[in-house]
Amino acid sequence: MPPELSQRDLEAEHTPHAIAARLQAVGRHTYLGDFVLGAIDGTVTTFAIVAGAAGAGLSAGVALVLGLANVLADGFSMAISNYLKSRSESQVIEAYRKMEELHVERIPDGEREEIRQIFAAKGFDGGTLEKIVDVMTRDRRRWVDTMLQEEWGLPLCSSSPVKAALTTFSAFLLAGTVPLLPLVLGARLDAQEKFTISAVATGLTFFFIGVVRGRLTSRPAWRTALETLVVGGAAALLAFMTGRLLHGLVGG
Repeated sequence: MPPELSQRDLEAEHTPHAIAARLQAVGRHTYLGDFVLGAIDGTVTTFAIVAGAAGAGLSAGVALVLGLANVLADGFSMAISNYLKSRSESQVIEAYRKMEELHVERIPDGEREEIRQIFAAKGFDGGTLEKIVDVMTRDRRRWVDTMLQEEWGLPLCSSSPVKAALTTFSAFLLAGTVPLLPLVLGARLDAQEKFTISAVATGLTFFFIGVVRGRLTSRPAWRTALETLVVGGAAALLAFMTGRLLHGLVGG
């Protein structure tokens, strides 16, 4: 839930200027969610490889090769998936918009009745309802926008597929390389020390991503940071134990 605000903060958020700015921001897409998605997946999957390699007793060189391959291949795959997802959402909105524009053109009386029933369900009636119907249907764009939101539950805008893909890939690349840094820079460290430093660095990355999640969801940063750390740690532990098990089977 959003944090509780003081009376002064609430009043400041509800001035005419603040309300106008907030309502305008609703129509703009934020790519923070795409960043968090890519960062979490990049960190989890890359450290899972490092943990699995450590559990299986593989060398740091092997873990580095596997990790780099994951960062590039899986990061690209995830970016493409997010691109197709965003593109599909845009195409769905456009398809419904064209359909509603066609309906407004061919059966305007039926579409006015839909507007009438939509606002009647909100509690308007009589002359007030008819005035609302008249105002809403006077402008074709506003009419269609209302149908998209109220009848189909669709947003009026969607994210840019290219920006969504680039944001996801950049976050995956940035966060996914963190678990690999000790393998590259720690030439004088033994395998156990490299793994320990990688685990600590990964934990800090999970914590930071959790703080960003807190900002995105308006939840306490410490709580989302702890959740992300626990989930990421569980994935890493699972990979490490799997590596241990496979190492034992191979050794047997």
